[in-house]
Amino acid sequence: LKVIAIDEQLRVIYEDNVHFDKDLPEFKTQGGVYIHSDRLTVTSPVLMWVKALDMILEKMKSSGFDFSQVRALSGAGQQHGSVYWKKGSIQMLKNASPELPLHQSLKGCFSVSNSPIWMDSSTASQCSALEKAVGGAQHLARITGSRAYERFTGNQIAKIYSQNPEVYKQTERISLVSSFAASLFLGTYAPIDYSDGSGMNLLQIWEKVWSKSCLDACAPGLEERLGCPVPSHSVLGTISPYYSQRYGFSPDCKIVAFTGDNPASLAGMRLQEGDIAISLGTSDTLFLWIQEPTPALEGHILCNPVDSQTYMALLCFKNGSLMRERIRNDCASGSWDEFSKALSSTVAGNNGNLGFYFDVMEITPEAVGIHRFNKDSQKVSGFPKEVEIRALIEGQFMAKRIHAEKLGYKVCK
Repeated sequence: LKVIAIDEQLRVIYEDNVHFDKDLPEFKTQGGVYIHSDRLTVTSPVLMWVKALDMILEKMKSSGFDFSQVRALSGAGQQHGSVYWKKGSIQMLKNASPELPLHQSLKGCFSVSNSPIWMDSSTASQCSALEKAVGGAQHLARITGSRAYERFTGNQIAKIYSQNPEVYKQTERISLVSSFAASLFLGTYAPIDYSDGSGMNLLQIWEKVWSKSCLDACAPGLEERLGCPVPSHSVLGTISPYYSQRYGFSPDCKIVAFTGDNPASLAGMRLQEGDIAISLGTSDTLFLWIQEPTPALEGHILCNPVDSQTYMALLCFKNGSLMRERIRNDCASGSWDEFSKALSSTVAGNNGNLGFYFDVMEITPEAVGIHRFNKDSQKVSGFPKEVEIRALIEGQFMAKRIHAEKLGYKVCK
């Protein structure tokens, strides 16, 4: 959990973090999560998140941070995680005693104590059922911006409902991680914003309302448990009295809707129409600002957090930096300098030599293995080292462009 405070000139005046494994060892998480015995189910304890918030605010207080100066606060949470509030919890949230840390007041508030998160892939049967219910994967993508994904919240809710109908029955509200965090500050249930809500397989991204057919396919009475979605930059209200009394926040401090980590990245990088941002991580991620999206079976279309009338597209490629590092090790003695020299020594277009490099099963497209082609489009078993390096880089970036264009991105000439 990270906190950052900025002044009106956007200068950073305070920064800190709480590390789940190290600072909250009592929860016994690894990487902040529990990986269950089936290796598919991955969850995080809700109370760990609440306790981390208590801890970070106490750290700020003991450092002398002046909470009374804070005019507004907002935040971002990992996309696709969900929190299940037990019936009656809203009263506990509204009336939390400022004498106690929040996690003590809220410890009985969750009908599901371990939240499903973005790493979970245990809902394959729910995904199939959802796609079938609405007329296929492409039709679901046209409604919600994505085909059914195992980590998406609608499918997680469907799993909880089918496995534990009693637990679902006891749940009065379902939050995303982002709206859950906003609720803690608001002292009442915060709405889900359009942008994070687009990662649930439940929101009609064009009309910005929940899709009845998707809700019905997942669980009964779901609409009232989700509340009404709102634009991502909505002011939700003022801070809960709990924080004024315990930490000295001004009662006028505004709470602005929280959103998902991916939409927040688009906003934070200040992307504008026509811009493209690429995060070159273990997985490579593309962020695009799109005016007229065409949802496809690959990639995601989300509502744009900055401008509710436009969209953002997200494409994820699993074979990112790990693939580049393997080719660097094989072809450039493990040196990025040698890798760069080899790349510079070859011409753009690689004389027609092209490669597709997938060490692990790729998301976009679903493919695995190394596939090399010469200028006559014949499959070959290998390339000289410098040709291999350029084939990898050009192949990865051409794939990004092709899939971006499929989603409606237009490369300006």
